[in-house]
Amino acid sequence: MARNGSPFYRVCKRGFDIVFSACVLVAAAVPGAVLALMVCAESPGGPMFRQSRVGRGGREIRIWKLRSMYADAHEHPERYLDEGQMAQWEREQKVDGDPRVTRIGRFIRKTSLDEVPQFINVLAGDMSVIGPRPVTPEETYEFGDARDEVLSVRPGITGWWQVSARNEATWADGTRQALELEYVRNQGFAMDARCFFGTFRVMFGRSKTGR
Repeated sequence: MARNGSPFYRVCKRGFDIVFSACVLVAAAVPGAVLALMVCAESPGGPMFRQSRVGRGGREIRIWKLRSMYADAHEHPERYLDEGQMAQWEREQKVDGDPRVTRIGRFIRKTSLDEVPQFINVLAGDMSVIGPRPVTPEETYEFGDARDEVLSVRPGITGWWQVSARNEATWADGTRQALELEYVRNQGFAMDARCFFGTFRVMFGRSKTGR
């Protein structure tokens, strides 16, 4: 079963979530507004959108993202993807070299800036800075008997999967599930620190092709 940590760890983790998220949102206000204008200038539609995901305890949450795709990309992927890409999208919810991603979208994905609005979700208590990535209801069943275990913690903006092997780990071969479970079963100050500092290496050291 998941080791959710001591009460002291949980209090410290939530305190960090609140303080760090507030600081990020204040610091990102002006550059975020500039990026939002660039997103709208390149392709029609609002600069942000919300996605339905599963949060702690299995309840629905709606996460914020800065739009990196064409506005109708999620509703009508068939307009942009060929048969092989559609199959990959339906299985992994990501596509290698995704043609739906705009030019500014490629930049904000590479630097993970598309996920900055999710600090709003952290302040609201729906997410944590560090934890398993929020997934769709269908994806939760990829964890099999460990489904409830993964859903016992708040999903995170970043986590062990992202800093370990984000682009290489997939649902199909079970490595995605294994990495998320590894975090849940070993969460604590040391694991969180590895995820937090490892995130900067991922942001500035290699590209991101996932969601």
